[in-house]
Amino acid sequence: MDAFTPQQTTELVSRIGCKKAHMRLDKLWWNSFMTGPLLGFGCAVALSTETAPWYQTNAPGLIRTLGALLFPIGLVMIVLSGADLFTSNIMFMTTAFLHRRISIIDVLKNWTISFLGNLGGMLFFTLIIIGYGGVFEMEPYKTESINFATMKAVDPAWYQILLRGIGANWLVSFAVYISISSREIHSTISAIWFPTATFVALGLDHCIANMFFIPIGIWNGAPGISVGYYIWKSLIPATIGNMIGGGLFVGAVYWYLYLTGEGSVEVNFNTGGLESAMEAGGPMGHAGSHTRGQAGRGGSNGAVIEGRDPSAGEEGRERELPHSGGYMASGIGRELSAEMYGKRKGPPSEKERSPSV
Repeated sequence: MDAFTPQQTTELVSRIGCKKAHMRLDKLWWNSFMTGPLLGFGCAVALSTETAPWYQTNAPGLIRTLGALLFPIGLVMIVLSGADLFTSNIMFMTTAFLHRRISIIDVLKNWTISFLGNLGGMLFFTLIIIGYGGVFEMEPYKTESINFATMKAVDPAWYQILLRGIGANWLVSFAVYISISSREIHSTISAIWFPTATFVALGLDHCIANMFFIPIGIWNGAPGISVGYYIWKSLIPATIGNMIGGGLFVGAVYWYLYLTGEGSVEVNFNTGGLESAMEAGGPMGHAGSHTRGQAGRGGSNGAVIEGRDPSAGEEGRERELPHSGGYMASGIGRELSAEMYGKRKGPPSEKERSPSV
C-alpha cells in the first residue's frame, strides 16, 4: 500500500501544525479568508441540490445524501490549495502542542486568526457573491434557505448543536488526517470525500459551514433568527463542539496512540525509492550509469531508482525513459522536512535519551 503509516501520518500532522505556527500573520489571515469562499462553494451547491420540494416531503434522507455527496467539493479545494480551515487547524495545532513543538500562544494565535479569517471570507462570499448576486432569491431556493437555517439554528437545543459539532469535526478532521497519509492526489481526494459527506448526510454542525447556511437564511428573511440569536444558539455551541471533536477525538487521541513514548519518527518522502510503490513512467529498476549513491536518496542502499524500458535497444543496451534528470523527491518532503519542523521543545523523552542498540 503506497501510503504513510498512521504513526508517520500523525508525525506529519505535528509538523504541519509547527509550520502553521510559524506562518506570517498577514499570510495566515488571507489564507484563512480565502478558505471561506472555497468552503462556501461546497455549501451553496449542497443547498441548491437539496432544493427539491417533492424529495423533501417524500424522500428527505435521499435528497440530503445527494447534497452531502457534493458538499466535499469545498474541503477538497481547501486541502489541495493549502488554505487554512479553523476546524482542521484545531487538529494540527493540538497535535503539535502536545508534541511539544509549539507553545500555547502559538495555538491561540493561530486559532483566533484562522477563525476570524474564515468568518470574514465566508460572510463576503455569502453576502456579496450569493446574497447580492441573487443566487437564492428565487423560489423554491429562497424557501429552502430559510427552512435550512431554521433547521440548523432554531429546531435543535443548544446542547444538541454542541454534540453535533463534536461529531462534525471528528469526521472533518479525520478526513484531513487520512488525506495526509496518501502520496498522490486521487487518494487524497477520496480520503477527504467520504468522511466529509458522512457528516453532512447526518446533519451534523460545522461552525464554518454554518457561517454560510444560517446567514443566507437571515438574508432571505428567516423568521426568529437574528444575528445575536445565531451567535448564541449556533455559532458558540458548534464551535465548542468542533474544538472537542477535532482536538480531542482526532488530534489528542492519535498523538497519544502514535507519538507518546516514541523517539523521532522517520518519514520517507522519496517517491523514487523501493519504499514507495509508485512507478516512474515504467517498471522500476536500477538505471545503470545513471544510478546515484548519495545518502538519504532513493532506494535502501542510497541508489536512485529510475523508470526504464525493459526492452533492449540497439547493441543490447536498455533504453531509459525520459526523466527530469533530478532526484524523484516529493515536494512536500522538502517542505515538511524533519530539519525544519521535526524538532521538539523541552527535554527529550525517555526513549530519546536512551541510546539506540
